[in-house]
Amino acid sequence: MRSKLFVPGVRPELFAKAYAGAADAVSFDLEDAVAEPRKAEAREAVAAFLAGPVARVSAKLAVVRVNAPDSPHFEADLAALLPARPDLINLPKVESAAAVRDAAARIERAERDAGLAPGARLLLTVETPRGLRLAAEIAAAHPRVAGLQLGLGDLFEPHGIRRDEPAHVQAAMVQLALAAAEAGVFACDGAYADLGDEAGFLAEARMAHRLGFVGKSCIHPRQVAPAHAVFVLDADELARSRAIVAAAEAAAAGERAVFVVDGRMVDAPYLRRARAIVALAERRAGAP
Repeated sequence: MRSKLFVPGVRPELFAKAYAGAADAVSFDLEDAVAEPRKAEAREAVAAFLAGPVARVSAKLAVVRVNAPDSPHFEADLAALLPARPDLINLPKVESAAAVRDAAARIERAERDAGLAPGARLLLTVETPRGLRLAAEIAAAHPRVAGLQLGLGDLFEPHGIRRDEPAHVQAAMVQLALAAAEAGVFACDGAYADLGDEAGFLAEARMAHRLGFVGKSCIHPRQVAPAHAVFVLDADELARSRAIVAAAEAAAAGERAVFVVDGRMVDAPYLRRARAIVALAERRAGAP
């Protein structure tokens, strides 16, 4: 998921265009992008599109950012959207493991009520100081959790933390990346709101990529190509990873746990990383 394109749930004329574009995932927003009186309209429009032929035959990842579990809209969002089988339910402003478990239980209950098999996994947005402090617990809260997403706007702006200071951004990204790594889930970077500042978008994306994030959220199609330009597999790293995997197979045949590739000792952590890179390359090669 190198790119995840946000689309307001009240803009159905954009849904098919988003699916025809290059983004790896489309994230339908029922929360911030939808005014209170239009919540029902948005959820019905998104549910209808996801249940329709365009979404059903697409290989794109379908994400729905629902309203917060403590809002009056959460249960209605689930009732409308779960039958349409999105890939990920994006929970906003997650601040505790208990909140994740409660939301997951409510999702499971809604699936049972609708006669559905378990489906959508959870993408949890960390966008408050408390959420970032507890990110590792949040990431490991439930088997449905697929990944964490960083929301720097909500995390920084209310508290006067300058986003144009790279050290601030890096500090938050490192915490989220390590929390996701501890739980074995992916980390996705958040949105960059200034459409006229491609240099700023690229700087954040490059930092996220160096920290192991899988991709970046986009608020406009013009941000998708820059995201894809950043979140690529380095050819040299892929070649090294393939060499490590091959050497590991040879070492296993000789009952050796540690071995050397290009003059460097390789043990379990490096082998896990190499296997992950090779697997990612194979998935991307097989993608339509």
